[in-house]
Amino acid sequence: MNTTVGNQSDCPEVKVPVPLFFTIGVVSLAENLLVVVAVIRNRNLHSPMYCFICSLAAFNTIASLTKSWENLMIVFANMGLLEKKGSSETNLDDVLDSLLCMSFVGSIVSFMAIAADRYISIFHALRYHNIMTMRRTKGILGVIWTICGVSAVLMVRFFESTFIMICFVVFFVVSLAIICFLYVYMFMLARIHARKIAALPASPSGGKGRRRRWGSGMRGALTLTILFGAFVVCWAPFFLHLIIIMLCPANPYCECYRSLFQLHVVLLMSHAFIDPAIYAFRGVELRHTFRKMLLCSNWKRCS
Repeated sequence: MNTTVGNQSDCPEVKVPVPLFFTIGVVSLAENLLVVVAVIRNRNLHSPMYCFICSLAAFNTIASLTKSWENLMIVFANMGLLEKKGSSETNLDDVLDSLLCMSFVGSIVSFMAIAADRYISIFHALRYHNIMTMRRTKGILGVIWTICGVSAVLMVRFFESTFIMICFVVFFVVSLAIICFLYVYMFMLARIHARKIAALPASPSGGKGRRRRWGSGMRGALTLTILFGAFVVCWAPFFLHLIIIMLCPANPYCECYRSLFQLHVVLLMSHAFIDPAIYAFRGVELRHTFRKMLLCSNWKRCS
């Protein structure tokens, strides 16, 4: 028995049932659509931060829809209704892969935009509404979606190139480093500013208002830190999979890790499932909007 066969027998591929993929995809699709509709419907959520969160939810919606449709294609192929390597099926698979890559790039760029928005809102609070206008926010979102769409097509078109795969991994690592640096720097400054605010007299209303704005901003930053942590946990195993493919394609230990690929995909899909739960748990206004949308038949009467 050669090495390859031995590796395959030692570490058989872990299979995840297709219904589980489909269930996660459908539930996460419904959750993220709920976030998008809530932000669009509630005028109190028409702010730069919630626009970026809405964009993140839209990218998650695309990812959930893509994986759900891909799972349907697998079911149809297993039933003999689709050719697994037909030309139309291959082209559709490329489109789905492009959408999935776009959702990934869009998610991480949205996190960078949200982190920058929180930094400005906390440390430049007096100038925040002049810096982050809605017009400027819409322009940033337009640039994000354009770049993500173009980069996704290029990634899928030239993905067999080692250079593209390296760029994909480097983009992920560098983006994580930038966001981590920004959050660490933000919380270091927050500690200094908290001490200064604590030294202010408690009686003036201005001091109380400043403390209230500060607490609200830091709560938002903490929520986004939790979101970012969930993103890293869900996406990191997949990128480690890509790195292993490049560095040790024939190593038996690497073969064992690659056998867990379907579990990594479950983690990817779970990210879109987890994000809305964090919104609902941490965001008071968004949670209130969800409650009205789900429990009240008359929106105006419940407002």
